[in-house]
This record gives sequence, structure tokens and C-alpha cells, in this order.
Amino acid sequence: MMPKTSYDMIDDFGMLFDQVPAYVARADVAFYLSEAGDVGASAGPIIELGCGTGRVLLPLARAGHHVTGVDSSAAMLARLRQYLAAEPPDVRERVEIRHADVRDFAVAPPAAREHAAGFGLAIAPFRTMQHLTSPSDQLRCLATIRHHLRPGGRLVFDVFNPNYPLMSSDRSVETEETPELELADGRFMRRSVRVTDVHWREQTSDIELIYHVREAGGATTRSVQAFPMRWYGPAELEHLLARAGFRVTVMYGNFDRSTLRDDSPDILVVAERDG
Repeated sequence: MMPKTSYDMIDDFGMLFDQVPAYVARADVAFYLSEAGDVGASAGPIIELGCGTGRVLLPLARAGHHVTGVDSSAAMLARLRQYLAAEPPDVRERVEIRHADVRDFAVAPPAAREHAAGFGLAIAPFRTMQHLTSPSDQLRCLATIRHHLRPGGRLVFDVFNPNYPLMSSDRSVETEETPELELADGRFMRRSVRVTDVHWREQTSDIELIYHVREAGGATTRSVQAFPMRWYGPAELEHLLARAGFRVTVMYGNFDRSTLRDDSPDILVVAERDG
């Protein structure tokens, strides 16, 4: 049995996660749809690491792509299965779900689709790679991805571009990030955030996302999702990927494909399996 993740420690977490407006409005879905379109149907199916509740996976499947989603959170995948059950049969047939560690999984492309050479595209949206805090975990994950890709297959992922002045400031005080909103079941939720510590040598920050769920006319439950998050620089990513057998073809600074600059909010990496 796989150990529980921080996404499994809070009741109804998948539902709470999906209500955060910043996630709903995130511009990455269109970007990954475009990258999948560039691969083309002949290149084989797609594998998504950290698929969660299907925020990116389901739009890909609706667009006609065969997608295998891998995630280590049972709670998030349970929510995805609920969503998937409501999709038309043709969309359901294009989706496979695997509860597995992104550092060490084994998924065979569907033989019936004749893609024995591997997946054409691997994606790791919404900072999945930043949950891999050590070089050994990063290399294990990249080696597993490479093993699943066909020769010339691509890996696309995003991480945030480090804002060092912000990271150097004191962010230990709990700050509201999502104002209170009403949930579908009649309860109310707001979310706050704080950074309890920054480890400069390890390049990690200790993050707490605090969910305040209020019953209508009743008490409020405070639940904390705590996890470390790794940050990367562009040069480090290029070296890491080269060590793992990938060649970076382009890095963007935002989902609009703007040039990566010092003040860009994100680092979007497009890499190709080398050999």
C-alpha cells in the first residue's frame, strides 16, 4: 500500500482543491492542449504525471487524445474517477488512471493502439516536479519518464521562476489567499497560506496551505496541508535533464510562450528524449 500524501490528509480534499479560483483560472490547460496538438495523433498516447483530479487530463481526453494519468494521491484520483464517470463513453475510453509514485511507475501504452514504442508526450503540469525535493528523486522520476517515451518523445512541464527578493522576505504569518466562497454542498471555504521556513542550501521552502471550512451557521474546521517545495533555476534544469537523457528544445517564461526572463513568473520546459 502506498503511503498517504499531503493531499490525502484532509477530508474532501479533491473537492476543496477544485474550488480554488486561482486553479480554475490557471492558463496552463490551453498551453498543454497546444503541446499535445503539436505531438499529433500518430505520435502515440500521452502520459500525465501528477494528474490530480483531471484538471488538465480531462480536456486532453475531450480533445481526442489517449491519456494515462499517474498520481500518488488516492483522494485526488477518487475525485477524478467521479468526474470521469460523468463523461461520454468515448472520453472515458481514452483515459487510463494509475495510482502510483511518479518516481517509479510502470505503464504500458495500450497494445490495441499499436504504440509499443512508447508514449509520444509526457507532461507534468502545475509544478509536479517541484514536489521532488532531492536530486535522487528528480533523476528517478526523469529516468522513469524517459523509459516510457518513444525515441524522440517529448517531456513538457512547468515550475515557478524563483523570485529571490520575495523568498527572502518573512512570509511566516498566515495570509488569506482565497476569500471565503460557497461550496456546492452549502458549506463555505476560505484558504490562507504561509511559508514556515526556507532552506537555501536544499533549495526548498516549507509551505502550509490552510483550508478553513465553515458549516452554514456552524463551526469552522481548520485543516493544514503542509509540504516542502523545491525550486529550480533554468541552467540547473538544463543540466538535470541532460544528465537524465533529455535535450531541452525551448524554455518559456509564461503560458503565452513569452521569452524566459529574470522576472518571468514561470519556467516552462519543453524537452526531447535524446536518443
